[in-house]
Amino acid sequence: MIQHPSYAVEPWSLRETELGLDVLGQSESVFALGNGHIGWRGNLDEGEPHGLPGSYLNGVYESRPLPYAEAGYGDPEAGQTVINVTNGKVIRLMVDDSPFDLRYGRCLGHERVLDFRTGLLEREVEWESPAGKQVKVRSTRLVSLVQRSVAAIAYEVEAVDSELWVVIQSELVANEELPRAEDDPRVAAVLEAPLRPEEHSSRPAGAVLVHRTAVSGLRVAAAMDHEVQAPPSLNETVECFEDLARYTITATLKPGERLRLIKYVTYGWSQQRSEPAVRAQVEAALAAATRTGWDGLAAEQRTFLDDFWARADVEVEGDAEIQQAVRFGLFHVLQAGVRAEGRAIPAKGLTGTGYDGHAFWDTESFVLPVLTYTVPHAAADALRWRCDTLPQALDRAGQLGLKGAAFPWRTITGAECSGYWPAGTAAFHVGADIADAVIRYIAATGDVEFEKTTGLELLVQTARLWRSLGHHDPQGRFRIDGVTGPDEYSAIADNNVYTNLMAQHNLSCAAMVAERYPDKALEHGVNAEEAASWRDAAAAMYVPYDDVLGVHPQADGFTTHEYWDFAGTTPEQYPLLLHFPYFDLYRKQVVKQADLVLAMHRRPAAFTDEQKARNFDYYEALTVRDSSLSACTQAVLAAEVGHLQLAADYLAEAALMDLDDLEHNTRDGLHVASLAGTWIALVAGLAGMREHQDTLCFKPRLPAGITRLAVNLCVRESRLRIEVTAKTITYRLLDGPTLHLLHHDQPIDVAADAPVTRQITRIPPTTPPHQPPGREPLRREPPT
Repeated sequence: MIQHPSYAVEPWSLRETELGLDVLGQSESVFALGNGHIGWRGNLDEGEPHGLPGSYLNGVYESRPLPYAEAGYGDPEAGQTVINVTNGKVIRLMVDDSPFDLRYGRCLGHERVLDFRTGLLEREVEWESPAGKQVKVRSTRLVSLVQRSVAAIAYEVEAVDSELWVVIQSELVANEELPRAEDDPRVAAVLEAPLRPEEHSSRPAGAVLVHRTAVSGLRVAAAMDHEVQAPPSLNETVECFEDLARYTITATLKPGERLRLIKYVTYGWSQQRSEPAVRAQVEAALAAATRTGWDGLAAEQRTFLDDFWARADVEVEGDAEIQQAVRFGLFHVLQAGVRAEGRAIPAKGLTGTGYDGHAFWDTESFVLPVLTYTVPHAAADALRWRCDTLPQALDRAGQLGLKGAAFPWRTITGAECSGYWPAGTAAFHVGADIADAVIRYIAATGDVEFEKTTGLELLVQTARLWRSLGHHDPQGRFRIDGVTGPDEYSAIADNNVYTNLMAQHNLSCAAMVAERYPDKALEHGVNAEEAASWRDAAAAMYVPYDDVLGVHPQADGFTTHEYWDFAGTTPEQYPLLLHFPYFDLYRKQVVKQADLVLAMHRRPAAFTDEQKARNFDYYEALTVRDSSLSACTQAVLAAEVGHLQLAADYLAEAALMDLDDLEHNTRDGLHVASLAGTWIALVAGLAGMREHQDTLCFKPRLPAGITRLAVNLCVRESRLRIEVTAKTITYRLLDGPTLHLLHHDQPIDVAADAPVTRQITRIPPTTPPHQPPGREPLRREPPT
């Protein structure tokens, strides 16, 4: 989409210089604002035209039936779908007797700018009504990163060339009509009007609406208040109904005269609190917001983001699009998780209804590595949410005849919402992904209190799952059979290498942490015998290897399967899952997304350098990237084995997934894991960062198109800055105690005011691998 002529490439903002109705759905996603609790799609202020109206509260959903042609034991009976809550964005404008609607009259100018430093979405429009009356409209929107329940809009109308009579209608709208996108009529019926009215009330310049979902029983409240700067001709009224509250102001404006409206909106929800309590919650938040005022909210936002960028910024010289994209990605990853506080981070964040608003393994495997080194408290909050859902995961494991915790493949509340076994519940690796995120967070922060409480409990229950799911075979090898790895085109496989290596790490770390805190471990029933069984399983973990081909099979027998007929597959037949039966995909050598390659990234010590190079070449020829999660991982390994041009190509694919709408579904919401993957491709890929126990190791290598890469990282109590050029890397401690690092496996100490510069070890170029025909990434050409 950024190739659209109305989108500019700028280092600190996303700018749209004209309104493209043909890409309205995509623009609503990329201009979305949120804080992890509230999500506002970037809909136009007046509400129409729109692609998909969207106002979301994290954790607010409606239950719906999961249909089965033939039900099976253990199949979840109900699903969960995120719903559109009360819309507080709407501000309608009447110019004389003409509604302000950009489909009518003449749009003389339209610009929107999302500024990553201020956190503000600014819009400026000049419009001529069908009657020939010109007006300028300026609006600025924010969702507060500081005051969790608050969003606000500054809206200004200016008469241009003649006296105008204007009417502004600021609204709260519940159960607004949505585009019909669901084929199942039972689901459509649930989502058509999901909010049942409970209470509505108004006061001068404000109102409150309280609703409750019919099936999930969640109580949702929204409140608004206003400040107005206007000529003396101003009149104002308030109306309030079950699904609509409206604050109306009218005024006569002379040429050059302005009418300014500040709108404050607050949200709250609960499954347990009473209607008066939830109403009081949003009214209290509203009182705080109005006391802070618009200028105060904007100043808080800028201060918050100044601090964030000081800890998290990534500078890229040589490729302006990648520079813009990595900051765009970091900004949206921050918005997705920074104030989630006890709730999941969905795959789309709070930017759209894609995947029904569900959270997957994407969070722990792609989003949390970024948050861990930039906003560590948000990573801890996300893991505490997983810990809070342990009762459901324990019940699910029991239902499946297993011990420990079986975490859901997709969920909003912690209950399994995937009714498809092979690529759902069988993907047990989600438990190890959670454990991996726990281990990374502890190593990066040194958070002892987290380690001996949340961390220990998650490690114990996930280790128990692996010990009950796997078994020792007659040769003494510990096997994990009948599971699905990250590659969902290969299901119910034995000894998936990624799963086995991640489970091995999970088991050994669980035993280590239990030994470190024996009293806490005993509270969870862990004794010396159980911990020893985890260590035994980890030591005996079976990792298959194909001696004939000299590569690791993705799982037992994978390299003996028939090759997929790539030459006979047309470009129109991708993604394959929409055009071929799964049984055919499962029995062929074709890879949806990085699997064995992801194992080499996450468990690098399990492979030699030669094995990594051979494995990468082998799986490049099989991987079709029918998932947005793949490109960043392929970028990481391409850089490690020396294919720097290919690393740049995959970096660009991850970075531009939404900005270029590469999968043609950005209208449904952003791909938050791919946005995080931009950071991963740069930091783990080009900067070569790996976690080595409690130490960070760097092996940087830059492709020709990038001349300099600088990254800020939070490591324990320090802020580290690395600066990579073609030949050297400089490690600089911005603040905090001395850090012990590895540079190309050699130890270095980085102290305050004592930067360390080292030469970069080059890898001789080798022949680039081949991808399946037609599935090559677009070549990223270096600037001339």
